Amino acid sequence: MRIAEIYQSRQGEGFLTGAESAFVRTSGCNLRCWYCDTPYASWQPEGEDLAVHEILARIDALTAEHVVLTGGEPMLFAEMLPLSEQLHLRGLHITIETAGTLYLPVACDLMSISPKLAGSAPDARMAARWRERHERARHAPEVIRRLVAEYEYQFKFVVDTRDDCQDVELYLEEFPEIDRQRVMLMPQGTEAESLARQAEWLEPYCREHALRYCPRKHIEWYGLVRGT
Repeated sequence: MRIAEIYQSRQGEGFLTGAESAFVRTSGCNLRCWYCDTPYASWQPEGEDLAVHEILARIDALTAEHVVLTGGEPMLFAEMLPLSEQLHLRGLHITIETAGTLYLPVACDLMSISPKLAGSAPDARMAARWRERHERARHAPEVIRRLVAEYEYQFKFVVDTRDDCQDVELYLEEFPEIDRQRVMLMPQGTEAESLARQAEWLEPYCREHALRYCPRKHIEWYGLVRGT
């Protein structure tokens, strides 16, 4: 399995914000969001091929009791099955961060699902082939329903414009089984200043529509820096 990075830091998003965590970032993704902030795991995937026992050894050398399996798209890799099972046997809390387009019967304590809205596709003039693939793959209702039924979950929607909020509402109408109290709207951006500007209108919107606002605390704490 190709791994872009393994490191320890604080979780910056979602229900477990602030939790000291070991992050395992897989390299490779079936989508190509124009705003992706980890291009080294998607647009230009890099890293090293590691066996499951090598990944476990690196996690064992860290001190966190929470492990975040992220990407890219971690559900691309069948090795997630033995890796997550071994982490479960170690008594570690497992979060898997996924776009919700692929299913694996992994061991997972919190399935963190970040569906990609219509505005996420790359510009056809810059990446026509990937735009077509992205649009074809980004919405997988059967996968979403299965993940919601089988796992403790949270939803994080990246919001760039007010139109994205309407797309979120349409999405939630399609899946009435999703608990709105587990749905978070997260501003698009990679700088603390731009995130703060987005928060000025997005945070009140969340309060008014019974949704959660999700800040990107790691950007506030560290900036857009690898290994954080």
